[in-house]
Amino acid sequence: MSAQEDPNDVEIELVTEQEVPDLLPVMPLKNFVLFPQMVAPLVVTTDESKKLVTDLSTRTPHFITALQRKEEIDETNLTTDDIYRVGCVARLLKTLKFPDGSTHVLVEGLSRCELKDLLTDEAYPTAYYQMVEDAEDKTLETEALVRSASEQFQQLVTMSPNLPDELAVAIYNMGTPTQLSDLIATNLPIPLEVRQNLLAENHPARRLKTLMEYLNREYQILKLGNKIENKVHETFTRTQREIFLREQLKTIQDELGQNDPLSNEILELEKKLDEAKLPKEAREAATKELERLKAVPSASPEHGVIRTYLEVMAALPWSKSTEDNLDILAAQKILDKDHYGLEKVKDRILEYLSVLKLKSDMKGPILCLAGPPGVGKTSLGKSVARALGREFIRMSLGGMHDEAEIRGHRRTYIGAMPGRIIESLRRCGTNNPVIMLDEIDKVGADFRGDPASALLEVLDPEQNATFQDHYLDVQFDLSKVLFITTANMLDTIPGPLRDRMEVIRISGYTLQEKYQIARRYLVPKALREHGLKRGQAKFDKAALENIIGGYTAEAGVRNLERQIANICRKVARGFAEGKTRPVAVTASKLKDFLGPVKIDKDVAENQAMPGVVTGLAWTPYGGDILFIEAMCMPGKGSLILTGSLGDVMKESARAALSYLSANAATFKIDQEVFAKSDIHIHVPAGATPKDGPSAGVAIALAILSILTEQAIRPDLAMTGEISLRGRVLPIGGLKEKVLAASRAGIKHIMLPEKNKIDLDEIPAEIKKKLTFKTVKTIDQALRYALKLSEGSTK
Repeated sequence: MSAQEDPNDVEIELVTEQEVPDLLPVMPLKNFVLFPQMVAPLVVTTDESKKLVTDLSTRTPHFITALQRKEEIDETNLTTDDIYRVGCVARLLKTLKFPDGSTHVLVEGLSRCELKDLLTDEAYPTAYYQMVEDAEDKTLETEALVRSASEQFQQLVTMSPNLPDELAVAIYNMGTPTQLSDLIATNLPIPLEVRQNLLAENHPARRLKTLMEYLNREYQILKLGNKIENKVHETFTRTQREIFLREQLKTIQDELGQNDPLSNEILELEKKLDEAKLPKEAREAATKELERLKAVPSASPEHGVIRTYLEVMAALPWSKSTEDNLDILAAQKILDKDHYGLEKVKDRILEYLSVLKLKSDMKGPILCLAGPPGVGKTSLGKSVARALGREFIRMSLGGMHDEAEIRGHRRTYIGAMPGRIIESLRRCGTNNPVIMLDEIDKVGADFRGDPASALLEVLDPEQNATFQDHYLDVQFDLSKVLFITTANMLDTIPGPLRDRMEVIRISGYTLQEKYQIARRYLVPKALREHGLKRGQAKFDKAALENIIGGYTAEAGVRNLERQIANICRKVARGFAEGKTRPVAVTASKLKDFLGPVKIDKDVAENQAMPGVVTGLAWTPYGGDILFIEAMCMPGKGSLILTGSLGDVMKESARAALSYLSANAATFKIDQEVFAKSDIHIHVPAGATPKDGPSAGVAIALAILSILTEQAIRPDLAMTGEISLRGRVLPIGGLKEKVLAASRAGIKHIMLPEKNKIDLDEIPAEIKKKLTFKTVKTIDQALRYALKLSEGSTK
């Protein structure tokens, strides 16, 4: 059954009053509680209830109403668990039959009752019952409750448009607390469970106490509603009406102590924005968006976009900085502990700390660590952050093609987000971290923009104080950030971007430096990572030096670290299989651990042959040596070039041939050789592209060697660019080339005169092993090489 208003224009059948019998039909009610004295319309929905109403029309008009405990019940098998035990004895007043076949009834509540025995023998449930009489209570407290409840309810009738004025008169004439409480409960909006509790309560004073809480609640709601309505215009648009209703609901919920999740969220955002201490421009933008957030419905997609934006603004470290550790000596100890060598980089960092100690508002420099892989560029950034006491952020730029990765996306769609720099600052929580932009030389560009161009503002100390991310659309100060970039080669970095950075070149390590790095860092790290204790595996000096010389050929130490890890894995396997004796890793055991020697770079032992010259080359991965071969054969004076040579290297070969042809008499070469012979220049490792001007001297000497049939000693390496006027021009990357020559067993190096100043960068231990000869002209270079080779032959 359910409640229904009294319909009109229907046939009404009067029911006569009879004496109430001891056994009455039971009509379960869904979502409705009938009180004594209450007249209410009900809708008959089930077949059992329809049969019950039909029988009431012919027999007694009395029956029992009881509230269902569940939403759906089976009336044919009704049990006491399906309905509440306290109900109301009711009388059928009218039966209303509609043309659509539905039946409506008008009933009157008579008295509370308690169900005793529930029977299901008939078409509808029946029950024996016992009338519940209210307890007599004539205390002063009860009288006061009656008076207070009566006055309060009369005020509600006056304020509420839903309560008829006649109720005020009826309340005034109520004689007993029982009648008063039932009448108020009938007309007051009360939760269903509370209604049932009021029906089951036989003490009028307790019922009135419960009703007073709801009378006060309803009075406050009506009072606030009237107050809000007085403040609002009589006419407003649909949007204005929605805003008004939300404000009205918010006010009501605040007064009732019921928290609105959306309101709490906005208040929390306001609190976070206040704590973030935004600058003026950012604060104005945040305030504007916050007002929009309050006006936009929570179901709108725009609501989520605005909320996410405000959360990012509140989480950014606008004014949060970590305190720098300006103890120069302590910072130097940290740098020395973490890295061996790299003195130039360490000095530059310590200089920055020293200036920062004297001038706290110094703008952070932009350092670019350029060098081959494996020399410690990335790990150096972590040490710098640790020495400064700052947060460290590493951001890889390799393969980046989208400008939005740097500047962020504009807030034109739901998935917009800030750039990686702003996002990194939000995560670390400070505005002065050390940000390492790794592999800046490998940034690409496509239809999505050029990230390298976007970095121009980020990596400019004069501009990054007003960096503007597209997502934030307000300025953020990046001048306190210490940016460190890394690159293997500088040629691929755009000129304007390279100009903004202070380049610090890191060359490869010497044998002694690699040994110290392996002993101090790599071996302890490998033992720790493979579960070995320091005493379980001992590497002697000869073993480490043989690993460096015979199993690795690199500028850095990555491959050296792998070979040490290979040995540690084999040692760990032995202990896992039950061995207990410590393992001594010596030079004689390396073959068992790593196999035969993989690298034979000692070219000094190679036999000297005419037409073969050793040159020096620079690569992004460190220096290297290369062999230039020349062959002379009968022909028509052609020059054949092979070995994947670039245009610059081909031009050097033509210039060398032209110079020798023009000065054939000086070097005692028959001039007809150039007209009747073809000269073939080849650089082995043909699959590897080679280019650069620094092979000019080596190519000229290779051609001279084959034409004069004089062999050039293999432990002589040379580098230098040549001109047709016979000058030897300076080259770059000398330190990397010299280190590569030392690794390869070279003993003599010939270089341009203007590169003599670069020898100061060569480690002293390398200088002791090598003989350096500087030359100004090609004649001087060729004669020195021939003379040195003749001395070797003799």
